[in-house]
Amino acid sequence: MYRTGIILIVFIFCSKITSAQTVTPASDTFFVFSKLAGEQVTDFTVDNLGNLYVLNNTGQIKKMGPAGDSIAVFNNVRQYGKLYLMDVTNPLRVLLYYRDFGTIVVLDRFLNTRATIDLRKQQLFQVNAIGQAYDNNIWVYDELESKLKRVGEDGRVIDQSTDFRLIVDSVPSPQFIVDQNRLVYIYDSLKGVYLFDYYGAFKNRIQLKGWTDFTVIGNAMYGRDANMLYRYESGTLNLQNFPIPVAMQDAQKIKITPGNLYVLRNNRLEVFSYR
Repeated sequence: MYRTGIILIVFIFCSKITSAQTVTPASDTFFVFSKLAGEQVTDFTVDNLGNLYVLNNTGQIKKMGPAGDSIAVFNNVRQYGKLYLMDVTNPLRVLLYYRDFGTIVVLDRFLNTRATIDLRKQQLFQVNAIGQAYDNNIWVYDELESKLKRVGEDGRVIDQSTDFRLIVDSVPSPQFIVDQNRLVYIYDSLKGVYLFDYYGAFKNRIQLKGWTDFTVIGNAMYGRDANMLYRYESGTLNLQNFPIPVAMQDAQKIKITPGNLYVLRNNRLEVFSYR
């Protein structure tokens, strides 16, 4: 439990060296406890406008503005079983993915349902990761065919990549798909990051393994393991890593955004500012 008042946590760089990557020290990086954003929280995410989406233990998603004001509520979370992920990359178009039923629910900015996609009707039976696409369609990774596919709100496959087995030596089983800066990041915690362009052309593979809570901000990739927060900027050899304070090491989820760090622990969502 954090003591009341402002909590200052200073992150000190460790001197870990990895193959083909060097670690550079941080400068005056710190996090200051800002507020408690919710209790009885089971999951959350944040869009690029600072809006917070909180899933509580009653099965309700609540959208709140940066100031904490309530914007919208979605109550039909459990209609398709357990919610696997929320993608709010596009604040005007929220994606909910129910992996067990192969179903994507598309919501508008007020969390009203605008489309429901049954991937199984498109012969997509093994999809572990989805993500917003640059053109308001949806990326899905078809593990049976080892292809990255782009589907519309009607579920129709618009485009697809070459079979990954023909272009990489080890195909991924991704947990995350992120579309950012004209690149598609496919992250498999056992195999690392696979970078593709919008046409499915393979660009690079980066050996960043063992991360969870993977995200991309600008050209930088962020993630963590049980003990460290990581930042890696594509095209460089510098992997930055920050020890996670003991008080945060039991976190269920940690998400970094420009200006804030969100920590979900003991079903309490805490927000820290940083510089």
